[in-house]
Amino acid sequence: MEQKIHQGKNIKRFREMLGIKQEALAFDLGEDWNQKKISMLEQKDVIEEDMLKQISAALRIPVEAFQNFDEEQAVNIISNTFTNSDSAVGFIINNHNPLDKIIQLHDEKIALYERMLKEKDDMMERLEKLINK
Repeated sequence: MEQKIHQGKNIKRFREMLGIKQEALAFDLGEDWNQKKISMLEQKDVIEEDMLKQISAALRIPVEAFQNFDEEQAVNIISNTFTNSDSAVGFIINNHNPLDKIIQLHDEKIALYERMLKEKDDMMERLEKLINK
């Protein structure tokens, strides 16, 4: 039996791994988006190609990741790596410091907030220009 890939769940998984809230993703996607719309999108099995491209650009993750990531296969690969090769386990443990990942995610989050603040300032400037006309 072929395992069906749930693209909405994949979007949610990658978004959460990046530490991005639904509201922040909605903001990145534009004014037509809100948290509720992101939540509904993450419940869909299949998502339109154009929509996947927009989300891909916002999260900076390839479209193929949303289309092809299968959690069960990933768990099996990781499980087999840990049970079949002690050297592979040592490699994984020694080369991926969780603290480095947390720092990286924190830096990405700060960059996202700074980008959001800049966009807010730009929007405020545009609104002030419209009001003064």
